Amino acid sequence: MLNLDFAKAAAAALENKKGEDVKIINISKISDFADFFVIATGNNPNQLDAMEEAVGEALFKAGATHKNTEGNRDSSWILMDYGDVIVHIFDKESRAFYDLDRIWKDGEVVE
Repeated sequence: MLNLDFAKAAAAALENKKGEDVKIINISKISDFADFFVIATGNNPNQLDAMEEAVGEALFKAGATHKNTEGNRDSSWILMDYGDVIVHIFDKESRAFYDLDRIWKDGEVVE
């Protein structure tokens, strides 16, 4: 499976758990550490936890190799590292504060 397929599987899992403003950003031309960021917003700790679990399950089934997860249900930002695909799950305040969408604006948003 290609990295884009993993990114799309993660995005679908996030949308299935009612993640908001889910984006896939292709950063392969501007980054040497990853090819795609998948970014989503959740409304509360329970939703963030459910989104993390859904991504983990979807990418496990897809055959992606999970390297590390930073953050937990008490965090406002959960980062899931799958090598060339990095998933960022934020609460609304943290997404606005860290503004990865702006920082990585030179990447291509995948529809």
